[in-house]
Amino acid sequence: MIDRAKIYVEGGKGGNGSISFRKEKYVPRGGPDGGDGGKGGDVIVEVDPSLSTLLDFQHKRHFKAGDGKPGSSKNRKGKDGEDVVVKVPPGTVVRDAETGKVMADLVEPGERFIVAKGGRGGYGNAHFKSPTNQAPRIAEKGEKGESRWIILELKVIADIGIIGMPNVGKSTLISKLSNAKPKIADYPFTTISPVLGVMEIEGGNKIVLADIPGLIEGAHMGKGLGIDFLRHIERTKLLVHVVDMSLPVEDVERNFDKVMEELKLYSDKLLLKPQIVVGNKRDIVFEEGKVESLKGLFESKGYLFVAVSALRGDGLNFLRDVLIGKVKELPKDIPREKVDYVPQIRPLRVYKEGEIFVVEGDEVERLVSITIFESEEALLRFQKEMRRIGLEEKLKELGIREGDTVRIGDIEFEYKEG
Repeated sequence: MIDRAKIYVEGGKGGNGSISFRKEKYVPRGGPDGGDGGKGGDVIVEVDPSLSTLLDFQHKRHFKAGDGKPGSSKNRKGKDGEDVVVKVPPGTVVRDAETGKVMADLVEPGERFIVAKGGRGGYGNAHFKSPTNQAPRIAEKGEKGESRWIILELKVIADIGIIGMPNVGKSTLISKLSNAKPKIADYPFTTISPVLGVMEIEGGNKIVLADIPGLIEGAHMGKGLGIDFLRHIERTKLLVHVVDMSLPVEDVERNFDKVMEELKLYSDKLLLKPQIVVGNKRDIVFEEGKVESLKGLFESKGYLFVAVSALRGDGLNFLRDVLIGKVKELPKDIPREKVDYVPQIRPLRVYKEGEIFVVEGDEVERLVSITIFESEEALLRFQKEMRRIGLEEKLKELGIREGDTVRIGDIEFEYKEG
């Protein structure tokens, strides 16, 4: 299962505004009628219930929405850019790659989240008409769309997670309890990705089980495929911890404790999940009183213990009834990741780099990107905006003089007083 992907997303650029004046017969000096540019398209992540992995992103990693079209005469707004919809399976967590913060946790079919907004279309000259300027020769370029790298992280959505050391019989158990058909063989790590199965219950309802691949020591640090596996347990409501009863009692307890320690080291929250211990391989336990001894051991730890033979089917009907009863008692809501991503706004910053005065900041760079500097009116407006945000004052504090070079983004200016 491919359950993690890093992709680049970029919203479309807004269309440029238009400079135009009405040209109508018998109407001298027609007013401004330049339309606004269209909005750039968004990049949207959407849940598609037919998907179960992030495999598609191995081949395609860049997604860019369409640009908005320019405005035109007669106040005609440019066409908006086409959105790009990125389809993901249910249970996909979206993270900002730079900070690792959660932007969205998408669970329900059709649920959507905009990961890169398209830029605003530039205003046409009709927008700038005022009582003091009846014929403005000014328009704006469209704004750039948002862009970022994001991480898609799939966490399986299941009611029950089946956990345990490798080779304890988890795959056989899920195949007998549900419709799952995992690869089954008598050696560790047969299961290398989570396997989902559906257990049909009365009233047409279903319980989803996930066979989480066997955990080993160091899984919380990523040993083997540990972190990838542990991630899937977070989404489950009930854990079924399978142990191999054919081993000596002390080994059974030691292996159980190892798995519990890995859960704890990954996240304390995993230990708070309801848990049932299932002793498997009852058909090859020949020591008298061993099953009762294990039952007493795990019940003393506070866990319900059910002994079964997944291979032969012993005890499975009872286990099925126990699981149905437990799941019915649990909340139906799917646990979600807390959204903690906050967009970072870069404030105005001015510093010297050699003889050049460098200006950075989201607002000032946006103003540069939308200004048509060939237009005298646009240039005057830009200068006014620079004074408004305090740029001129900061430049003077650094000792700027007439003729010095100022760089904002990719553009360099020659500073002029006033």
